[in-house]
Parts: sequence; C-alpha cells; structure tokens
Amino acid sequence: MNKDFILPDIGEGIVECEVIDWKVKEGDLIEEDQIVVDVSTDKAIVEIPSMYNGRVTKLYYEQSDIAEVHKPLFAIEVEGEGHSKQPPEESSKSESKIESATEVPAAAPVTITDKVLTTPAVRKMAREHSLDLATIPGTGKQGRVLKEDVLAYLNQKVHKQTPTAQLNSIEDRREPIKGVRKIMAERMADSVATIPHFTFIDELDITELISLRADLIKNHGSEEFKITLMPLFIKALSLAINEFPILNSRANSEFTELTYLASHNIGMAVDGKTGLLVPNIKNVQQLGLLDVAREVNRLTEAARSGVINPADLAGGSITISNIGVIGGTAAMPIINKPEVAIVALGKIQKLPRFDANNNVVSRSILTVSWSGDHRVIDGGTIARFNKLWKQYLEQPQTMLLAMLEL
Repeated sequence: MNKDFILPDIGEGIVECEVIDWKVKEGDLIEEDQIVVDVSTDKAIVEIPSMYNGRVTKLYYEQSDIAEVHKPLFAIEVEGEGHSKQPPEESSKSESKIESATEVPAAAPVTITDKVLTTPAVRKMAREHSLDLATIPGTGKQGRVLKEDVLAYLNQKVHKQTPTAQLNSIEDRREPIKGVRKIMAERMADSVATIPHFTFIDELDITELISLRADLIKNHGSEEFKITLMPLFIKALSLAINEFPILNSRANSEFTELTYLASHNIGMAVDGKTGLLVPNIKNVQQLGLLDVAREVNRLTEAARSGVINPADLAGGSITISNIGVIGGTAAMPIINKPEVAIVALGKIQKLPRFDANNNVVSRSILTVSWSGDHRVIDGGTIARFNKLWKQYLEQPQTMLLAMLEL
C-alpha cells in the first residue's frame, strides 16, 4: 500500500523548510525510525525519520527545494498490509517525532560541493548575487555558510573588482524579513499588544554567589564543562517558584482559566548566529545544580550554532534574558507569550557599598529588571517573589539549604 509521508509541524511557527540532504533515493528499502532526510529552517537543522518499513516510491522535492509543512514529503510502499509496526493510534506520535529529533552530530561530515550546509535565507541571498555557495568558506558549525560569510565574500569581491573611485558609492541593501526574525517580530508585537506589562527593578549583591561559583569551578569544572552564573540564577528561580507558583502559570487564550504548571521549564534567551532563540531547561525543579549547568552548556552551544532540537524551544514556562553579557545595566524585557513573567539580568559592576559597620567596601552588584503580566501578577507578588529569589542569590547558603529540604 502506497502512503504519503506528510511533513508535520516543526514548531515555533515554521511553515516551510529547505531540503538539505536526502539520505535515501527512490526504490530504496527503509526501516521504521530510519533517517530519511535532513531539512533546515532559518532556526534549526532537523533529521526526519520514517514511521514505516517499506520501499521509497517517490521523493516530492529535490535537494535545495523548499518543502511546506502539512504537505507530502515523500511516498512509501508500506510492507505487509499497509500498516506500520505500531498501532494506528500511535501514528500521530510518530508524525511528531520531528519535535524530538536529535541534533546533527558535531562530527557529521559536510560535503562542500552540491550539498552546502546553510539556510534558505542565505541560499536566496546567494542566488540574488549569482554566487556559488560551494566557493564561499563557511564559518558556522560543520562548515555552515552564514549570512555574514556571504556578506564578507561580497565585500571582498567588491574590493577586488571595483575601481577605487567607485568604492565610496553608497547603496541601500534590502533583504526579506523572515525566519527567526519574522517569528520573533510577530510574537513580540502580539505580546506587547495583548499583555499589559509592568516592570519591577532591583539590585542584587552577588559577591557571595561569585565565590560559590568559583568553588564549583574548582571542584567540578573543566575545559569541557563550563560553569557560569546562569545555572545558579536558574536553580534559585525554580526554588522561588515553589513558594510563588503563579509566576510559573499561564492563562488560556480567552483568559477564563489559569493553569499552574507543574514543570519549571526555565528558558534562557541566547543571541545565536541565526537570531534570538529561547531554549528552555525542562523540569529544573528535579535537577541538581550541576545537571542544570550541563543543560545550560548544551543549549547555549546549540542555540548559538543554530543546530537545535525544536523540542528544546517548546514548552517554556518563564524566561531569563542575560543582556549583561553584551552590555547595559537594565532593560524592560518583553514577556515571552504565553508566559506571565520574564527577567533581564544587567551587567555585573564593582560598586562601593556600606557594610554593617558603615565602612565603604567593593561589592559585585547586578541590576535585574522584571516584566510581569499585570492581569495575572500584581506588583506586591512580584516584589515578594523577587525578594525570595534575591535572598537565595545573595545568601547562597540559603539556596543550598532549600535544595536539601526538597
């Protein structure tokens, strides 16, 4: 029996993707769960498995074509009576396996001939300038050609071919708003338009927290296992949520019901090469500090490279944005809808403060800026929540004690 494999939702509002590399050809016998094709959005590279045993009868797209979600990707003649090994009710789960597809291994070979690893937006840019992507060195993960690589190549080409007298000419450049940038713009506009934001700002003295981090690095860190302050912020946030679960809630679209989420899926905004991504660490309430640190490392590396599992981007319940790593002391973050709160961390500054004896001492000070959904959270609630979170961070021994009591 011949069946069409329908390309399922990839998530995060993506409606199309580029066919990067077919792993099979028409006529090949394949098995259930065998990887059939690699596809790429402007956000991630995903491996798509078959959900049947059988023979591939048709590939509906050529390599580099743009495939549409909810449309046939390939056809397969299914073994036996046209049923997969799993019962019918499980087929919907198979179709959603893309949600939990594994990342492309770091050691996977990349062929720089007719199989250039890049995004649809970069391919379009190359076509507009009549460029052969195979001739452009890629600086991304696994040799991926980035937009910056194409722009650098064009700039180099101009300097080689353009007379000096013309180098001072100015020309506007246009590019479509799509992919991650378009999705982010739509979501942020919707968030601002539909959620009444309010902001709460406070200072944290994280001098002792920095000392705790130094101890963790000394006892557990390595070249491969980086320990930053972010795992400490995340774990402390989860502990505070235990006392204020409304910060980890979400309302339905009609705003008639509020759900208190059992899982603390804490997101962290990462400024990656493909745009701003917000992967989240699942079930932080069940993880120890070192487990959180491992997840922070994994998700940060994946988000910065653009090769990330879409499942890591879905299901977030509250978000931390660390603007301080780039610069700036404070910000008014926009809530990552349908979440009800987000916090932005400013840069750490060495500032003079008075100690208990009124002596001026140098302390490590960090400004945090909260945005809350005023339909769900009032100012007093977020102030009390922040006070508890602040206590865990300023007095790390209280955080460690709270972890032992769980």
